[in-house]
Amino acid sequence: MSSSAVKAISGVRRSLGPGILLAGACIGGSHLMSSTTAGARFGFALVGLILLTNLVKYPFLRVGSRFTAATGLSLLEGFQKRSKTYLPLYLLVSLFTGTFTIAAVSFVAGLLLTNIPLLAETNRFGLSIAVLAACGLILLFGHYRALDRLSKLLVALLTLLTGVAAASLLIRGPAGDVASTWLAADPSPWQLADLGFLIPLMGWMPGPVEMCVWPSLWMFSRARDSDHTASLKEAETDFNLGYGVTVVTALFFVILGAYTMYGTGDGMMQGSGVAFAQNLIRIYTDAMGTWAAWIIVPAAFAAMFSTTLTCLDAYPRSISAIQGLLQGVDRGDSAPGPQRRRLGLWILLHLLAALVALLWAYSGGVTVKDFVFGAMTGSFLTAPVFAWMAMDTMNSPLVEPQHRDGLAMRALSWFGLVFLVGVSLLFIGWSLTR
Repeated sequence: MSSSAVKAISGVRRSLGPGILLAGACIGGSHLMSSTTAGARFGFALVGLILLTNLVKYPFLRVGSRFTAATGLSLLEGFQKRSKTYLPLYLLVSLFTGTFTIAAVSFVAGLLLTNIPLLAETNRFGLSIAVLAACGLILLFGHYRALDRLSKLLVALLTLLTGVAAASLLIRGPAGDVASTWLAADPSPWQLADLGFLIPLMGWMPGPVEMCVWPSLWMFSRARDSDHTASLKEAETDFNLGYGVTVVTALFFVILGAYTMYGTGDGMMQGSGVAFAQNLIRIYTDAMGTWAAWIIVPAAFAAMFSTTLTCLDAYPRSISAIQGLLQGVDRGDSAPGPQRRRLGLWILLHLLAALVALLWAYSGGVTVKDFVFGAMTGSFLTAPVFAWMAMDTMNSPLVEPQHRDGLAMRALSWFGLVFLVGVSLLFIGWSLTR
């Protein structure tokens, strides 16, 4: 192997991290919950919508990695330079959605812990709080290095085990007549009444568009950790690898839901949430045998733990960066020293806010469907705003012409923006008239 090839491989290896972290944030609510439920309710009828949603969000979510590699600025710095309204708007939405997203994903992680016999009778909200506390300790004492190492391990483990489960099902065959759902599912998902499910499915598929900022910020920490600044090609390789993992695993979960529970998915998300956690694990054990519970229970929990961990880092990291930029005291790149201490403070504040949200949900008897799908719906309705901000900044004079989106990517971006706006307006109209 030539020295140039060895150098290229080494550069990619040292750059890997932000894209994998993005995958860790995505493979949770949208995959474990929405994709599985989509397969259970409608078979393979929604595969096209899942792939379309991943496609239309791709140009916006890749902006963070591409913009930072091309300019040396974080995407938040780009927002600030591009428009006076972008940064405050991102801050406002992040303060609201961050709390409920972190609380929602930790809630599901706590539910999955009830599959462990010793914890089966433990209060699910207490388990969720324990998950939050564990994630907080990892981030406050391990910082980015712990986040990077642990997330890579969890994503690799979940992808492998989910792939094995899906392959086992494909070999064994479906429990019902699911093949016909490629053409016509019964019931059909293409009804206005099903928008209440389709919008949350798209909201976190593969993740909220506001995530576009996260890889941009993680790139600075990864550069300090590896002592290597990623080139444009290396940054895009990292992002595409992580994004590819999210798409493939989404399809794995659809297969799991369709092959084991097609026709019974309507009740999957009902009740307190413990039944959902049990149904989810049963999908795996039906595919691989009861022995698999010893592997799948920790693997499924790992997915939600990874999502909780990355979200608990990313939302405070974004807000801490915005604070530094708005005050004009630093770049907000979470460098060691005052910036890292400020990030730690925001992590603590988000922990407390998520705790309050969990206690509110507990006192109000909120179901897993209401809690998580509410966060997913909010993410979809704000997606057009963040999509425009990302697209506008990427193609502004801040970026050298040769690094801006090409004709095909701009066309896909405009198509995606029209799609997100159109479906959002349809959902708002449907919500007001039903």
